[in-house]
Amino acid sequence: MPIQKIQSGDAETLSADLRADNLARLRTLFPELATEGPGGVAINVDVLKGLIGDASVGDADEKYGLTWHGKRAARQLALTPSSATLRPCREDSVDWDTTRNLMIEGDNLEVLKLLQRSYAGKVKLIYIDPPYNTGKDFVYPDNFQDSIRNYLELTGQVEGGRKISSNPEASGRFHTDWLNMMYPRLKLAHSLLRDDGVLCVSIDDCEVAALRQICMEIFGGENFLGTFVWQKRVSPDNDERHMTATHDYVVCFMKNKSEHIVQGFSRTDHQDDRYLNPDSDPRGAWTSSDLTRREYRERDFYEITLPSGRKVTPAAGRSWSVPPEKFKELVADKRIWFGPAGDSMPRTKRFLTEVANRVVPVSWLPRNLSGDNQAGKKHLKSLFPEVMDIFETPKPVELIATMVQIFSGKGDVVLDFFAGTGTTGEAVARQNRLDEGERRFVLVQLPEQTDRSGFGSIAGLTRERLRRSFRRIREESPLFTGDLGFKSFRLDTSNLSAWTPRRDDLVGTLFDHLEHVLPDRSDDDLLHEMLLKLGYDLCVPIQTRRIAGKAVQRVGDGVLVVCLDRHIGHADAESLALGIADWLAREPVDGEVTCLFRDSAFADDVAKSNLAAILEQHGVKRVRSL
Repeated sequence: MPIQKIQSGDAETLSADLRADNLARLRTLFPELATEGPGGVAINVDVLKGLIGDASVGDADEKYGLTWHGKRAARQLALTPSSATLRPCREDSVDWDTTRNLMIEGDNLEVLKLLQRSYAGKVKLIYIDPPYNTGKDFVYPDNFQDSIRNYLELTGQVEGGRKISSNPEASGRFHTDWLNMMYPRLKLAHSLLRDDGVLCVSIDDCEVAALRQICMEIFGGENFLGTFVWQKRVSPDNDERHMTATHDYVVCFMKNKSEHIVQGFSRTDHQDDRYLNPDSDPRGAWTSSDLTRREYRERDFYEITLPSGRKVTPAAGRSWSVPPEKFKELVADKRIWFGPAGDSMPRTKRFLTEVANRVVPVSWLPRNLSGDNQAGKKHLKSLFPEVMDIFETPKPVELIATMVQIFSGKGDVVLDFFAGTGTTGEAVARQNRLDEGERRFVLVQLPEQTDRSGFGSIAGLTRERLRRSFRRIREESPLFTGDLGFKSFRLDTSNLSAWTPRRDDLVGTLFDHLEHVLPDRSDDDLLHEMLLKLGYDLCVPIQTRRIAGKAVQRVGDGVLVVCLDRHIGHADAESLALGIADWLAREPVDGEVTCLFRDSAFADDVAKSNLAAILEQHGVKRVRSL
């Protein structure tokens, strides 16, 4: 059986192709839309118009919505696959072997593309605090003709780097540049969310209206949940000439609002204390509510005889909240309370066991739930007492922890791809400590260079903040056994070299490409690139065994077996294949097993063919090489 070799540029070495996925979904729903064109399969727009009716196709120049220069390119940017990868950085991590949290250093647009195969439809909450477009903190100039090289240049990783641009209001493209930066990222974020997932975006007055518009286009206006308003500062800024902004917003959209409700706040003991049981009702504690309605309805205005014999009617201008027949049913079910003496106005009983274990959040967040910028700065300063020039407006942990409590459950994934100082990671850990949850976080931060003492880049500061805040949580709660670690990854070019033939030396190029794994890349780099491109969680459990003197790894549910040893001779090939087959027989799995090897490791084609043949005899039909 020939072994298929995975080449750079193959579908499996690229991130998910969202354009191809969208086309496949359309063809599944409406096969007649597909047509062949010069570039392959395309969509016949005339057929689409016929399916939905010409009247449903509006004039593009007059439709309701937000448009700007570059919008079409921004939309296409989200659909362009990435050829980059994420390289593991064990030395920057905490509890690598056990943690399920991720801290990724890199441009978030490329990282969001790379996460599509592994995390699409799995994220419960995305909280982001993007640049507020103040004119000085705009650091994402997307010029991605060569996206990964552009990123490496911007962040000073090749050729000394170049200055990351700001976005001055006088540029003439003030709002345009911000929209072109945000649109593709929000588009990719939408596909990562679960069906009941929620996006929360912190924003100020400058772009809140534009943010709502692009989110309505991506998520649909029907999935708008609301906007939280929180007080970011207490005292006014007397240097302002017109008005001081003391509040900011958190704009919230759900992926599918019609089918789900939000988690909400958990009920507290204080809220349950008002439920009593004065009549020893076997259904347990209850509270009561007024049976009248603040409007007059003739049908619901009738006389009620109390157990004491007194007759009562609603007050002037009111009526009962239920018709006479329903009232009789409630009385028969002992759901009406007439007071301990049976002489009080009737009230409806509501049992604690029938109350949902959630409290619906309101759009105004009090400061005990949101904190303020001063509290956020004070907390960050307590973690970094040695740093003089601390960030001016870090988000308070309380604000993000409130979003985590409202919108996520105890085992959910929380993503922040504008991680900043890492507040979201700390907020997730603190909420897990409060409710004994097992939430996981994925943080993404650009390694923008910073002068802040000792960290080199903002991403370095993010990692250190996680370490210090987790140590503090452990000191505050020594009995807490939750996950206080993170795996660190770094965005880089693929570990597989691209095929770039030299016209003046084609033969030499062929020989150079016999080993197409880059020389400075480790087995760990290769393994995690394959996990990412094959759709595995980067925190998936991995078992390792020595077979025929080689390290062999089984990933997750066991359907992927990887051996990246650099030397597999004739004798090695047979014993290695038999050992893998024995392991699979002793620990069988449901599904077709794939075995992956380093192509250049085999002594020759005979060794490679023998290994493949033995594995095939034992039921392994998918054998591939890098």
